[in-house]
Amino acid sequence: MDFRGRTVIELGAGTGIVGILAALLGGDVTITDLPMALDQIRENVRRNAAAVAAAAGRARVRALAWGRELSSFPRGYDVVLGADVVYEPRCFPALLATLRHLCGPRSVAFLSCGMRRELGAGRFFDTLLPPHFHVELLRRHDDTDVSLYRLTQQHDDTNVSL
Repeated sequence: MDFRGRTVIELGAGTGIVGILAALLGGDVTITDLPMALDQIRENVRRNAAAVAAAAGRARVRALAWGRELSSFPRGYDVVLGADVVYEPRCFPALLATLRHLCGPRSVAFLSCGMRRELGAGRFFDTLLPPHFHVELLRRHDDTDVSLYRLTQQHDDTNVSL
């Protein structure tokens, strides 16, 4: 993927590796997670700062609790990334609210996760997302039961002026 000139946000970053990779590919990336994870992410960003700068990318680290204080984040990122963020059904409403806030009409979100059927990951993709997003399964690895989805915002044709 070409992230040059694109605004990117990574949700639930953990180590920040996905966001750092997007920055190494030229993206203007905001890497987010809960406050307790930020020190490790900042250290990983620091260790990769020279390579990110050489790639004309940018990486910044910010706290983000899904569904909370979303107004401090702009709407309409070009790309929203989430690796292994669909794992706890109690978090599904907050994750959905966060995706709805961050994604605009031209945004694309990529979410990958182990399907954890016992925890309802399939329900998130099959039931909760479709009223708001077009959901496309890009790849499924049967041996690990990991899937990659592409989301784009649903458009309400009743609000389109001709």
